[in-house]
Amino acid sequence: MYEAFYGLASKPFQLSPDPSFYFGSKQHRRAKAYLDYGVLRSDGFIVITGEIGAGKTTLVRGLLDSLNRSNVVIGNIVTTQLDAEDTLRLVGAAFGVRVKDLPKSEVLMALEAFFVSEASRGKRCLLIVDEAQNLTARAVEELRMLSNFQFGNQSLVQTFLVGQPEFRGILQRPEMEQFRQRIAASCHIGPLDEEDTQRYIEHRLKCAGAADKPSFDADAFTALHRASHGIPRRINTLCDRLLLLGFMHENPHLTAADVEEVVQDLSAESASAPAPAVHGSEINGHASEGDLAVDLDLTRLRSRVAGGGLNGELGALADGLAGLNLDGQETRLQRIEDSLMRLERINQQTLALLQKLVGAMR
Repeated sequence: MYEAFYGLASKPFQLSPDPSFYFGSKQHRRAKAYLDYGVLRSDGFIVITGEIGAGKTTLVRGLLDSLNRSNVVIGNIVTTQLDAEDTLRLVGAAFGVRVKDLPKSEVLMALEAFFVSEASRGKRCLLIVDEAQNLTARAVEELRMLSNFQFGNQSLVQTFLVGQPEFRGILQRPEMEQFRQRIAASCHIGPLDEEDTQRYIEHRLKCAGAADKPSFDADAFTALHRASHGIPRRINTLCDRLLLLGFMHENPHLTAADVEEVVQDLSAESASAPAPAVHGSEINGHASEGDLAVDLDLTRLRSRVAGGGLNGELGALADGLAGLNLDGQETRLQRIEDSLMRLERINQQTLALLQKLVGAMR
C-alpha cells in the first residue's frame, strides 16, 4: 500500500520469515557459527532456542539455502504436539518414506533403510524439528534413538531442534541426561540491542530498495527498540504500521512521536478486540463478566431448571448471572466505540488520499 510513496520495490517488514532479508546481528552471527559447526560435524543434535519472533526460522532457512542441496536430503517437522510413535511417522513423512499403517518396528526399519540408501549414494540426511518445546519426553527419546543409526562409522541422520526458551529447561531434566550427551552444539538467540535494532531496520529497508526515504529521527530508533524489546517480529509489526502512518500523513520523515502514536494505536486495538459471545452451553470457569453475551436468556434458563432439564447448580448460576454488574459491558461498549472512531478516522484519511490520486490522474 505504501511502497510507491517511499520508492520501495517490496514490502520491507512482512511478518513471514524470508531468508533474503536475513540480518546478521551479534546474536544471529553467533548462532550461525554454532549451526555451521554442527553441520560440519554431521552428527548429533543441534539445539537452537529463542523468543517467539526472534528469527530462529529465518536463521535456519538461511543455513539450508547455503547448503549444497545435491548431497543433502532435508526433512522438516513443524507439528510436534504428538505422541512418540506419531512423531516417528511424521519423520518418515518428512523424508517421503511410506510409513502409514505400519507398526513401530517396521517404521524404524523403513527409516533405517531409507537413511542407509541415501548414505550409500553419498547423501546426508538432515532433520529439522521446529517448535521443539512441544515434544514429549518420549518423543525426544525416539529422536535420540534415530541418532543410533550408523553406516560404518558415519551417523545416518543429524537433527536440528528449534524451539522457544522453555525447551532449554526441558533438556535439563534428569531423564534427559542421555540426550544431552548427544548435543553437538547449542545456542540461544536473545533480543537485539538498540544498535542492532537500528541496523536491522535500515538493513530491511535497503533490501526492499529504499534510497532516501523513509528517514528517521535518532530518537525514533530508541523508541522502536524500547517498544519492541528488540524482538525482530515485533520490530516488523511496529515499523510496518509506522510506514503506513507516514504514508497517510504524507510525511516520509518519522519521529519518536510517530512511534508513540503507533504503539498507542496497537495497544488500543488489542484492548478493544471484541470478545466472542458466550452462550449458556459455553460458560466455563474461564469466562469473565465482561465476556458474557448480553443476550443470555436467563428466564428460559430458569424455566429449564424448574422443569428438571438442568440440575440445581445451574439454577444457582442463573441467579448469579442475573446480578452481574453491567460495568464490564459498559467498558466493552466504550472500547468498541473507540475502535470505530479510529476506523472512521483512518477511512477518512484513506479517502482523502484516494481523491488526491484520482485528481493527479486527471
